[in-house]
This record gives sequence, structure tokens and C-alpha cells, in this order.
Amino acid sequence: MTQKPYIEKKCRQAGDPSRNARQTGSNGNKLFNDMFGFIPYPMVVSSLDGNVVYLNEAYTEIFGWTPDDLKNHNVPSVPVALKNKAYETFKEFSKNKTLRINAKWPTKDNKILDVDIVARLFEYEHDALSMAIMIRDITTQNKSKLINDALLRISIALPSYPALEDLMDYISQEISRLLNTDGALVMLLDEKSNKIFFQGVGLDDSNARKKIKKLQVPADKSLAGKVIRTGKPIVIYDTAGDPDYYNGVDEQMNIHTKNMLIVPLRNSERIIGVLNAVNKKEGRFEDIDLELLKMIAGTVALSIENARVSNQLKEAYNEVTSLNRAKDRVINHLSHELKTPVAILLASNNIIARRLSAFPDGNWSSVLERARRNLERILELQYELEDIMHDKEYRAYGLLSFLLDECADELESLISEKTSEGSVTQRIRDRIEEIFGPSRGEITENDINSLLSETLNLLKPQFSHRNVELIEHIEKTSPIYIPKEVFGKTLAGLLKNAVENTPDEGEVAISVINNKDGAEIILRDYGIGITKEDQKRIFEGFYPTQETMQYSSKRSFDFNAGGKGADLLRIRIFSERYHFKIHMESSRCRFIPQKNNICPGRISRCLFCNCEEDCHNSGGTTFRLFFPYHA
Repeated sequence: MTQKPYIEKKCRQAGDPSRNARQTGSNGNKLFNDMFGFIPYPMVVSSLDGNVVYLNEAYTEIFGWTPDDLKNHNVPSVPVALKNKAYETFKEFSKNKTLRINAKWPTKDNKILDVDIVARLFEYEHDALSMAIMIRDITTQNKSKLINDALLRISIALPSYPALEDLMDYISQEISRLLNTDGALVMLLDEKSNKIFFQGVGLDDSNARKKIKKLQVPADKSLAGKVIRTGKPIVIYDTAGDPDYYNGVDEQMNIHTKNMLIVPLRNSERIIGVLNAVNKKEGRFEDIDLELLKMIAGTVALSIENARVSNQLKEAYNEVTSLNRAKDRVINHLSHELKTPVAILLASNNIIARRLSAFPDGNWSSVLERARRNLERILELQYELEDIMHDKEYRAYGLLSFLLDECADELESLISEKTSEGSVTQRIRDRIEEIFGPSRGEITENDINSLLSETLNLLKPQFSHRNVELIEHIEKTSPIYIPKEVFGKTLAGLLKNAVENTPDEGEVAISVINNKDGAEIILRDYGIGITKEDQKRIFEGFYPTQETMQYSSKRSFDFNAGGKGADLLRIRIFSERYHFKIHMESSRCRFIPQKNNICPGRISRCLFCNCEEDCHNSGGTTFRLFFPYHA
């Protein structure tokens, strides 16, 4: 015969629990105390109808009920859900004699705890069924899990709510769910009006959410304002008995707020608002609710601060964008306005030079040459601006071409009469095309060696006055796809930059390398180099790498000639537009490490360099251009 379980055997010895429960100082209670008194968890022995026979000290400590309370048959010590569970699973329960469930269990002071229950069913001599129940309080454990899960959900959800108002609504709904309340609110202070508005509303009713967001609460009358002023949380268990409670929102929304929990929202500088949980559905607000709301308040305050910074950045970006558009319009306008008067001045300068050529040179030629050179610099700047702005269709070109077409015969007759020259209409047309005509920059297949040779032949005479050696190392490459004009301007800008930064008696090296996927041009100067600070902005345009007091616009290709600073910006824009790559490396001359240090401009005059090798090893700049082998 199978031996009955120990607990069942002992319970039979104790007799009928219903009878013992009505006896003072019963042997049954003593026996159960001997059996269960050492267990640290609450223990209850009960009949299935809820008649409690025994409870241990741990039960009294956690739930508040004492053995004396057993005299009151209305003690809700066994939840109805547990009784129903036992009856519903009676057959299985009677067979296995064990039941394990999670349930809600009441305390004497009306708190509801989450518990893990293990119940053992046993029989008495009179075939009465009773239960021995061990209860473990898991409220804190469940709350911690809920908190961690909620914070994880909120963290994951942050990128999904770019709009601050939507994010605050979501967080409010999470708070309401976690704290088991009718609603939750994110309330922010408007410092100018000293009123509090509702940034986030956790209510199921969408109409109520829209309506409450239109309301504002006086900060000096409300409890939320008090929390903002003091920085201390407030718990209101009954608003009817609180003299500081402001019921203006209740009246306007036709609702009744019974209790609330309010905590401050702090950013790095001040308190900006509050989190408000409203109307606890079960029991009262507890310390764990307060801690949870404080934790979420940190996330809310950070989100609001991030949104504020984001808005400021967005406003700053819009402002910069607006200024950039204004700058483009100004540059475009100046580009248009410069071209015509500069062209006229250059033509006038040439006319004056021709008329003065009949007179002895009384230093007038050097004056006119200086004027011509500087006018050409202005015109060159205008051409660079054209390439940067990429807007070549000028109204002046269309207008002048139209006038020429309409008046060609009259102009030719007039000019022939006055100058005794033949047809000059085409010459005028060519001049208009040269100055005002659009440059289309058609992409064609080109041999890089031919382009390089052609460009260098045009450039070498322009720096023949400089004692700078140009060393060439050219490999044969496949064709590249780029407008010839763009290639010429790019190489001219880099070579001009290299020569102007290289002292006399120095050298500049140019190489063409045939790589697998494209052709690479390497332009290396052994000059003064560029400081690290200037390297960051060298491609930004109109950024001189010399100190302002040392800056001057000299003759092109002169050492430290200065200039407009637009060449490298134009090359960078070309690289983006025509899909080639540009890279720069530079090291400042170790003898003149600072921007305001001056190189004498000739190696033999330098007090630090003893020879050309010293100069070549002290600094320099390398530009690399990579042209892919595909159209």
C-alpha cells in the first residue's frame, strides 16, 4: 500500500479543520505551527470554502492578518480567483493534489500584491477537502520587470517618434499602463505666460486628448506648479480633501480626478515641467510607483531637451541655408554686373595703349600694363565664380546677340564708313561670344597625355619668369571622359597653386600614373606647405592661407602671389560634377611652422636651408587627381 504524503498524514492526525478552527488553543493550530512555523514564506491552511484554519507569522508580517482576525468570517484571506481555480480544476487538482498559479492577494490595508501560490490538496478523516497554501510575494519582482520592459520599449520607440508631441503621448500611455491609472500627463511650463500646458496626454479617448491639449493651467494655482517651484514630488490620495488641488481642468473636461502622483521634469539647467499620473485603478500610489515615475521622468526630460536642441539646430540650418541662398544670389548678381564693365575697361585700356603708342614712353606703359593685369584678375575671378555657380546663361548674352542680329547691316555699314575696314560683324559676334557666351562643358573622350601636354604648353610661358623647375614623369594611359576646358582649368589651378607656394630654385613634380581603374595625376611641390588648420578649409573657397597683413594679390605664378582663393573650390566642384576624385596631403615647412612665418622666396636667401635638399625635405604639398576609365 502506497504511503500517504507526510502533510496529509499529519493533517488527519489534527482532525477536522472546521472543528478545530472553532476551538480556542486547538491542537491543530499547534501542529500546523510545528509543521510550517519555520517557513519564511506566508503559509495558510484553509478549507475550500475559505474557512482559515492556520496562518504563520510570515503571513501576518506581509499581509497584515492575524490569528485573531480568524474570528471574523469575512476576512478576504483567500481570493475568489483561487477558489474558482480550485473548483474548476477539481478533478485534476484532486488527482495531482498540487496547484501552482500566479494571482492577486489582498492585504489588510487594502493593498493588492502579486503572489506566486503553491497549494497542496489533502483529505481529512471525514473526507473534507482542504488546502495548505504557500504564498510568495512577487510584486517587486513583477514591478521591476514591468519597469525594465517599459524603459526598453520607450528607448526603442524614441527614433520612431520624430515629433515631440507624439513621443510624449506614447510615453504617457506607457506610464498609464505601468501604474494602472486612468491616465498620465506630460505637463510643461511656459515661462513667459507662467502657465502650464499639456505636451503629452495618455488617454484612450482621442477627442479627450485633443481637448485637454488646448487647456492651460495657471502655474501659481496648480499642484503641478508647486512641484515645479519646489522640485519635490507630490502624492495626493484624495483630491477632495486637499485644499491646494485646482479643479479647473476637471470642470472644463467634465471629469473627476480622485488621486494623483506628480514628479518634476529636470533638464541640465532647471525644472521644465512635471509628469502626472492620475486616478490609480487599484489601491493607492506606492513608493515603487514614485520611483518608476522618477525614472521615466529622466527619459522624458532628455527627450524634450534633445527636441529643443534639434529645433535650434534646424532653425540654425534653415538660417544658414537662407543666407547661403542669399550669398548665391549676391555672387550671381556681382558676377553678372562685373563682366560688362570689366570687359569695357579692358577694351578701353587697349584703345588708350594704341593711341599712346605714338608718343614717347613716359612710364605710361607700366601704368596701363598694371591696370590691364588687375582687370584681367577681376575677369578671372568672374570666370571662376561662373564655374562655381554653374549658371552661364546670362541675359546680357541673349540681349547683345539679339541686337547684333537685328542691326548687323546698319552696324557694318556704319563701321565701314567710319573705319574704312571690311566686314567686322563677325568679329563683334566672336567678341560677344567670348565674353558673354555660355560654356557648355561637353564631356568627351580625351587622351590625358595630350590634354596635359597642351595645357602645360599654355601654362609654362606664364611662369617663365620664375626659377622653378618642372619635372615631368608621364605614363601612357587609357582615355578619360571630361570636358577639355574643365581639365585645363583644373590643372592650371593646381599648377598655379604649386608654383606660387614654391620658392625660387625649387621644383615642382608632375606625374601621370596608369592604374587599373583609372589615370592618376600627382602634382607635388616642395614648397612651404599648408598648416593643419588651413588644410581643413582649403577647399572651401575664398579662404587665404596667408595672414591677412601678409596677403597681397601679386602677378600670377609669383611666389606667395596670394589671390582670390576660388581655384581649389572650383576644382572641388568640378570633381563632384564630373566624377573624378581629388585628394591633398601637405606638411608645413619645419623652418616656418606658423602661418605668420615668412619664407624669403628663394632657397639661397633662406637662413635655415643650406641647400635645395634641405628645402625639399622640409615641407610641401601633394595633390592627387584620379580620373576613372568610364564615361
